[in-house]
Amino acid sequence: MSAGQGGDREDGLFLEGDDSLEDDLWFLPGPDEEDDLPPGAPPLPRAPKTNLFDPAEWRQAQNSLSGDLARLTQIFGELDVRLRDAPKGVHLRLALREASDLSWWSGERLSLDRLSLWHVLRIGSTEDTEQGFARAGWVVRRLTGGASPAEGVAAFLDRPLEGAGEAEMGPDPGALSDLAGLMAGSTDLHPVTQGAMVFFAWRMLGASWSRDLEAATLAARHAAAMSRKPGQGALFLPLVLSGAHTFRGQGPADAKLRAWISGAERATLAALLHLETVSDWHHKAHDAVADLSGRTPKKLIEVFASHPLVSAPMAERETGASRAAVQRNLDRLTDRGLIREITGQGRFRVWCIA
Repeated sequence: MSAGQGGDREDGLFLEGDDSLEDDLWFLPGPDEEDDLPPGAPPLPRAPKTNLFDPAEWRQAQNSLSGDLARLTQIFGELDVRLRDAPKGVHLRLALREASDLSWWSGERLSLDRLSLWHVLRIGSTEDTEQGFARAGWVVRRLTGGASPAEGVAAFLDRPLEGAGEAEMGPDPGALSDLAGLMAGSTDLHPVTQGAMVFFAWRMLGASWSRDLEAATLAARHAAAMSRKPGQGALFLPLVLSGAHTFRGQGPADAKLRAWISGAERATLAALLHLETVSDWHHKAHDAVADLSGRTPKKLIEVFASHPLVSAPMAERETGASRAAVQRNLDRLTDRGLIREITGQGRFRVWCIA
């Protein structure tokens, strides 16, 4: 048998399958275990591998802003306590305001009245705005209930983390795994700091309207974990109720976190002021209808405390009363200065608290 047949040499130096030949190639460099380049890639200089978002940098920024962070935590605690005793539905009112302001920041510009009507009755949208309302509705649902991001970021974002094809996960199937890993590696950070870091990371992993809203909602819900009784009071940290100052931080982590804390503090104070206004109106309205018979007036007050804007069909649906009873009591509340009609038209009218 020749040397080229049968896989062995006549001198018996090696047999087929023997690894001794490869061991003798001492002059070739061995494989780099940390090298993730494909075989045959040119030996070009490469930048050192660093994490795009280093939790250590955000931890240092958090330490330098501990005083500002403590003040925000205290203000949020006041909001948390107020919402535990607030009338039913006030959580929805704040969530609708936050979602509307987020839509203006993201460029879709959905007014509070249109979003409120769409959320309750699914009316007021057009072909051009249907996707925007759907995204804003997702924000409202996430801000008013459901699992928190800490319980699973994939479930929170309604996206599969693994085991799905690229068509299901989108053009960047690895982005969600990167985000989950970032959150898992920064659990020692304050929820506000971690939320800010996740916000900038998720936006950088892909730019779109939905990604912007997801990042803000994710950060707002995650920051609420600083509540003394999570899930019983404030379900999210307000971020944009006084403008989009929270998102305007640029540069290193300390600059971003400083703007984030300052903007969130202003938004939380705006939420407290709004709750104060609604609470005063709620008590005043109940006193003003004490002489009226029936349950419809009091039910209407709860509806107005829960929704920024109320139409007659919405009031009929929420109270369970007849259209005639609802219209009659809407006129009574208007005459007593408790609510006001804002459209100025005879049909498709909408009311709000006065």
